[in-house]
Amino acid sequence: MTDDTLIAGLRQDLAVLAAEQGPAERMGGLTNRVYRIGRLVLRLPGAGTETYINRADEAVAARAAAEAGVSPEVLHVDPATGILVTRYIDGAATMSPQAFRARPGSAARAGQAFARLHRSGAVFPARFELFAMIDDYLGLLAGTDVALPEGYHAVLAEAEAVRRALAAAPAPLAPCHCDPLCENFLDAGDRMWIVDWEYCGMNDPMWDLGDLSVEGEFDAGQEDEMLQAYFGGPAPAEDRARMVIYKAMCDLLWTLWGLIQLANDNPADDFRAYADTRFARCKALMARPDFVQALGLLTR
Repeated sequence: MTDDTLIAGLRQDLAVLAAEQGPAERMGGLTNRVYRIGRLVLRLPGAGTETYINRADEAVAARAAAEAGVSPEVLHVDPATGILVTRYIDGAATMSPQAFRARPGSAARAGQAFARLHRSGAVFPARFELFAMIDDYLGLLAGTDVALPEGYHAVLAEAEAVRRALAAAPAPLAPCHCDPLCENFLDAGDRMWIVDWEYCGMNDPMWDLGDLSVEGEFDAGQEDEMLQAYFGGPAPAEDRARMVIYKAMCDLLWTLWGLIQLANDNPADDFRAYADTRFARCKALMARPDFVQALGLLTR
């Protein structure tokens, strides 16, 4: 089915609205196809995403995040097909590591957006469970001819210490985005908006901060700025420790995600290089003194 056919297949009221807004303009997206249509944004789900994305859960979370004031208004969502239409945010810059460095206060605005989300009281249907997802992704890859990076299982065995530490000192769960790729952040200057709720779930909120730090290639100053804005002051030592741990663990997980894209023949990127790069960074982060110290703090 072509993109034009899918666009034409929207409910009649949305089709009319889209026609009034103007022609579709292709936007970014690693797995999905995203179009701007005037003041609307249309998201069409990518091939193969139905094997690991629960669209009904995503629909609930997208609406809840919009009600919390951290995500654009949802105008239409079809949990069966994954077709989503949201309001376009005028004047907002799509973020990247370079944009986070260049736009003063952007790390703080991201921290404030996370705080609004995590403290909103929303309850997302799914539970984002790191090690369960790793097991699920390994299961998906077992039926393909895509090879894991050399040494993956050895590093996963080392991460058992993380599993035990997090289980021994569990954090209260909060509604989390769980996939804070830079491009999922739209900076309007006075506030940061967050989009794309495919991987959302109830989770340790420090996952969001740690993952964004990795995705945004934050330096120590940017991390401090984000944490200060999030907590309204210095970050508690255990929260900072969990953030440091999740910086490595998100790479351990998203390595497998990249390999699933490779197995699905996703042409959006070189996903073999993506997976190898993330795995190499995971190993480097786990070898850092601050990771060792963070793990020790949670297990003392």
